[in-house]
Amino acid sequence: MSIAIAPSILSADFCNLERDLKAISNADLVHVDVMDHHFVPNLTLGEPIVGRICQVTDLPVDVHLMIEDPDRWAPEYAKLGAASVSFHMGATHAPVRLARQLRDMGCKACFAVRPAEPVEPIFDILDEFDMILVMTVEPGFGGQKFLDNQMAKVRRLRDEITRRGLKTRIQVDGGVSPKTAHIVAEAGADVLVAGSAVYGAESPAQAIDDIRAKAEAAYKD
Repeated sequence: MSIAIAPSILSADFCNLERDLKAISNADLVHVDVMDHHFVPNLTLGEPIVGRICQVTDLPVDVHLMIEDPDRWAPEYAKLGAASVSFHMGATHAPVRLARQLRDMGCKACFAVRPAEPVEPIFDILDEFDMILVMTVEPGFGGQKFLDNQMAKVRRLRDEITRRGLKTRIQVDGGVSPKTAHIVAEAGADVLVAGSAVYGAESPAQAIDDIRAKAEAAYKD
């Protein structure tokens, strides 16, 4: 399974979003953070803008819902054309039902875990998900320092996925850069979200290539 790079538009220029989407054409996904000012203390964007992003980019759109009541709202993002939707452990009431609903709609179902949350409680339902998102910063704001203490969690998750022969991918979001990409890949993550490291670089495309190269050199399939 190859490494996938998903630049986060949370660090893009929202006044020039189409330009900044074109600047990451060598990426594998575009990561879109939806925040509601309730589940996390920040407010970003919602359905109208995500729908337009799905229309103008050639990349699969990976939506990360940091919102209350994803059971109600996640399917709406699938309808808009999102290729994958992540929702949080602490927000959903029926994760398996929601995952199956998203998959029935042709959308990948992904479960997100915050730094203080363990991954073991989801081991019994891992096969219901296409990807597990391990946050390596507290969700809500970009540009935070990478939490390397989350790598033990990634390793436990990778070991469980391998032991059971599942195809579930592991995404890491928070503080990923050319300096940390090898750390998360060596631990077993194969989908890397990077925001400020991409859009804060002189060349976003080169930053993507650099992160990919560092991760691929460290990743053990």
